[in-house]
Amino acid sequence: MNVRFGVLGPLRVEGEQAPGPAKHRALLAALLLAAREQVPVERLMSVVWDDRPPASAESVLRVYVSALRKLVDGIRTVPGGYLLDVEPDDVDCHRFERLVAEARRRREEGRIAEAADGFRAALGLWRGQALADVESSVLRRSYAVPLEELRLTAVEERVRLDLSLGRGAEVVGELRALVGAHPLRERAWVRLIEALHQAGRRSEALGAYQDARRTLVEELGLEPGAELAEAHRRVLSDEQPGSADRRSREDAAPVNELPPDVSDFAGRRQVLDWIGTAAREQAAAPVHLVLHGPPGCGKSAVAVHAAAGIERPGGRLYAALGARPPGAVLEDLLRSLGCPDGAVPPALDERVRLYRSMTAGRRLLVLLDDAADEAQVRPLLPTGPGSLTLVTSRSPLAGLEAARAYELGVLDDDEAVAMLGGVTGHDRVRAEPEAALRIVRLCGGLPLALRIAGSRLARKPGWTLDHLAGRLGDERRRLDELSAGDLAVRGSLALGYRGLPDPERRLLRELGALSAPDFAPWVLGADLEPLVEAGLLQSRGLDEAGQERYGWHDLTRLYAAERLAEEGGGARTVLEARAATVLERTRQARAALLPAEPGTGRTEIHPPGRTGAPPEAADWDTGFSRWPLTSSALTGSPPTGSATGSISTGSVPAAPAGAGLGGRGGGTGLETGWARREARWLSAERRFLVAAVDDFSRAGLYEASWRLAFYLTPLFELGAHHDDWHATTATGLDAARAAGHRQGEALLLRGLADLHRAEGRTEAAAAALRAAQPLVEGLELARITLRLGLVQTRADEAERAFTRALQVFDEAGDRRGRADALRALGALRMDAGPLEASLAAYRELGDPLGEAGVLLVLAELSSTEGVPAEAAASARAALKTFTSYGDRRGAAQALLALARAMLDLADLEGALEALMSAMGEFDGLGDEPGKAEAQRLAQETRRRRGLCTS
Repeated sequence: MNVRFGVLGPLRVEGEQAPGPAKHRALLAALLLAAREQVPVERLMSVVWDDRPPASAESVLRVYVSALRKLVDGIRTVPGGYLLDVEPDDVDCHRFERLVAEARRRREEGRIAEAADGFRAALGLWRGQALADVESSVLRRSYAVPLEELRLTAVEERVRLDLSLGRGAEVVGELRALVGAHPLRERAWVRLIEALHQAGRRSEALGAYQDARRTLVEELGLEPGAELAEAHRRVLSDEQPGSADRRSREDAAPVNELPPDVSDFAGRRQVLDWIGTAAREQAAAPVHLVLHGPPGCGKSAVAVHAAAGIERPGGRLYAALGARPPGAVLEDLLRSLGCPDGAVPPALDERVRLYRSMTAGRRLLVLLDDAADEAQVRPLLPTGPGSLTLVTSRSPLAGLEAARAYELGVLDDDEAVAMLGGVTGHDRVRAEPEAALRIVRLCGGLPLALRIAGSRLARKPGWTLDHLAGRLGDERRRLDELSAGDLAVRGSLALGYRGLPDPERRLLRELGALSAPDFAPWVLGADLEPLVEAGLLQSRGLDEAGQERYGWHDLTRLYAAERLAEEGGGARTVLEARAATVLERTRQARAALLPAEPGTGRTEIHPPGRTGAPPEAADWDTGFSRWPLTSSALTGSPPTGSATGSISTGSVPAAPAGAGLGGRGGGTGLETGWARREARWLSAERRFLVAAVDDFSRAGLYEASWRLAFYLTPLFELGAHHDDWHATTATGLDAARAAGHRQGEALLLRGLADLHRAEGRTEAAAAALRAAQPLVEGLELARITLRLGLVQTRADEAERAFTRALQVFDEAGDRRGRADALRALGALRMDAGPLEASLAAYRELGDPLGEAGVLLVLAELSSTEGVPAEAAASARAALKTFTSYGDRRGAAQALLALARAMLDLADLEGALEALMSAMGEFDGLGDEPGKAEAQRLAQETRRRRGLCTS
């Protein structure tokens, strides 16, 4: 059967060279290399643009996929990415890997000639360098390099089989070419020396050794390794190497000290494949694997289960390390290898030398369980080529040389349910599937917790799964419930806790005051890496603000909270000490998004270091400049979505081709760069800050709770995080009332009105604003009056409200309030005068988002007045600002305005592209009116293009 697609050389499709631009080839290669597997959009963008995708990458990628579909059948869109639905054997690299695996299996079965032919067939698929004409360093690193390495290894393995079949003379030429291309590859030199020796060309074999030694010394400063030196020795003594069916014999009878495998083992396919792949490598050096993860995640069970399926002719050794010194462990291992009791040396360095000597000629599997650190493990590593060491540890042992690490997490829901069924009984789990899932989630997918829960159910046949789920539901008792016999989650966590120095114990206790699923080091102002090394925290990588984030298992959080209550004085003490830091950092970020201080006369933005802290934070506005102030919104027509936006981790709609600043857009400068950084920080910290509102409230820190809820409103408004907005506003209102802070209650009611308005619930917004009116006076009352105008259904009532508010702002010299009121009046009247004045005021305040909101109204006005070029320029300027801030809803509205202008300019392709992006954003935001308007305009655009009937 011929392959249809080729990547082992220049890219091929159906036997012909793949046509198309370089980026199309890179995209196709990525899909072929992952045949029948989903490739995420983010991965494809990284491949096509070499880790530097432009802002428009996602939309451009769709165009590339559309073009490829005309060339290749089977490209499917799947959630989050794309998939090429072809048989793996239709792609040469996948067939190559399969044929190599089959050849190795035949070799293990003793079918030497068939194995050699299998390797030959696999190598015959190569036509040159892998991905020769694909311009993607990402693909070359991830795929081409490993494929080339596998090709070289397959050549060496095939030559070894040919030598065992007496074909030395036939492979000399091939091997000379191999060492010429890869002069530092010792195994290739070994095979050349063996082939020359077998062919009776002994002097040439000795010369080849001298060539190899000279190359290694000159290039690397190294003497030949053991395998190359042994080949030289055999030539000198004229001793022919053993054939493949006479494999190297071990000096001692194989031992097997592995603990019994777990009979109800479930899941973990990915890590088992990782270990199995490493175990099958034909390595010239020993392979060391580290399996690390939090307490109770099942590291030992995985290691034992994997080791049970791996054969090594030298035997399988096991050592439980814990706190044992390496010398004591070496004594046991040496005895296991056959060293007589009286022959074990007393000194550690002598034991290490003997152990290395005894393992040098053996292919062993050594399982080192529960390692504490690198120093404990290093003396215990076997040295024989082909030996495999499996190490389990709570630490990644990052300093262990030449070791590969795998972080073992918790089980997913399906794996966890299967494990629970294996311990409890599958019939009971099938009878109560919902209760089983609750137990799994209350245990957090932690294997130790699941085993304990399953054991309790197995011992209590009268209990239902729902009964145990109810008992586990109480956080205060959960650790008590997760105990059975000598198994206990609390005990497993306590081992790690007791092994920490006092400062790290105190740090873990203080973290127990937090309910957030993850956090950054600034929260406690401390280095969290020691807790990662102890396996009690897990690194989550860098967030969008560039901070390292850390998370933990929920049961670890409960244990830390328990230790805090018993040893550290409780959560209130910790939260009270950190409240000022959390509030001030969040206030600074809020200040970047709302760059003005109403009523103070100091209305310019203040980046860090340029001025002192602003006055009373409760005086700050909550983002009026992002309310929808188009004429339709102000006259009671159903809105098509507000001009609010998002600081989210999702994709942001890119400006259509040619969308520049232009038009009435203003500059940004230092202040805008700072604001964007602060926006990213708020987005990264959203889950932590939302949880902190509740944490403060539960601890009785009501002032901190309501203030933090208030500071977060711009983040929720921009990002359309309505669930978080509802939850924190409800908690904040309760806290403000508990604290007796009328101003705080009013500010949160005003924020609640903004939320209702964003959801299209104008009556609820008006009710919240009316409830806030009696609580405030002066400028704050004027801001509420201004918002009441926005929810009026009659234009005359709205205008009176805007005019009253404008008068108060003018008298007080509140330039931000004046900018907001002018914008509202201009949008209501569709009058360029107030709008231009508002635009200038926002520029003076340093508020690009306020500018962008005005530009949207000006775009609508220009379209109404029949000036589509000006409308497009204003929409482009607004789009650029919204996109740069990650404001998805604002960007979607700007895309709609731009599409309308492009329709008027007869730019149908540009209009359709803008509308496609807008529809995607409205759909993601759940904005059905906005999506419906975009669909209506798209239908009109297609009608004009003649693609569909009206």
